Amino acid sequence: MRLELVSIETDTLPLDGAYYEPEDGARNGAVLIMHGNCSNFYTGVPRALPPLLTRLGYAVLAYNRRGHDIVVSADRRPSGGAYQRIHEMIADNQYAEKWLAARGHPQPIVIGHSNGGMLAVRHCAGNPNVRALVLLSAHMGGKHLFRTISQAGLMAGDRFEEFSARARALVAAGKGEELMLVPGWWWVISAQTFVDYLDACPDILELAPLVRCPVLFLRGDKEPQHIYPGEDFVARAGGQAQFRLVPDCDHFYTGREAVAMDFIADWLTRLGLAQAA
Repeated sequence: MRLELVSIETDTLPLDGAYYEPEDGARNGAVLIMHGNCSNFYTGVPRALPPLLTRLGYAVLAYNRRGHDIVVSADRRPSGGAYQRIHEMIADNQYAEKWLAARGHPQPIVIGHSNGGMLAVRHCAGNPNVRALVLLSAHMGGKHLFRTISQAGLMAGDRFEEFSARARALVAAGKGEELMLVPGWWWVISAQTFVDYLDACPDILELAPLVRCPVLFLRGDKEPQHIYPGEDFVARAGGQAQFRLVPDCDHFYTGREAVAMDFIADWLTRLGLAQAA
């Protein structure tokens, strides 16, 4: 395969990414890969899948949203996951789709992992340009997400009400970029980002009827169903949809990437979207 590091312009900071292309050309079109919360294009699922997808004849774009990693510095400006905004996440995926269209791939397949899966649902809802959607442990999203994951020991833990009130007070005082140290992953978050997730996070079950392209939803068998509601999403989806449970698999698909890819390849082949060379 050929590999090209790319930069995708936005209205502020550019999105860095990697564009993969089979040596013999992208006979099956292209794939957009959307990374998880505080992740990036060069670790985990977005790193593991592109070499496997190029073997199936796809070009692949994996890219950082402006909210990649936890805290980063671009031109000495603080950025990253701790400062991410919902509207920017949505816009970043649109920028990436337009970039891929300009490279000759106007109808991509979308793959999203975790928070990237939630955003992939938002991206695909009502979008006629997406050929198919693969969700790897897409979380529930919605206004109850932070409460739910805090109850699971992440984010604010048992101090959810305290941090919610503090974040709202900081935003009301014009201090939305002030960072708060929280007891669970992802450990540090700006007040405005916390409030964004409370008020503006897309809900994948509400959006499911608007997703009319074929959908494959994967979840590891070590993950809680109520946070990653694949069965409920498939039941509500507006088009053909299938759920598969990946055995002996955690949230990051550690060591199970090839198994997940086998599920994806089989599904794409049966849809007629992965054709042999």
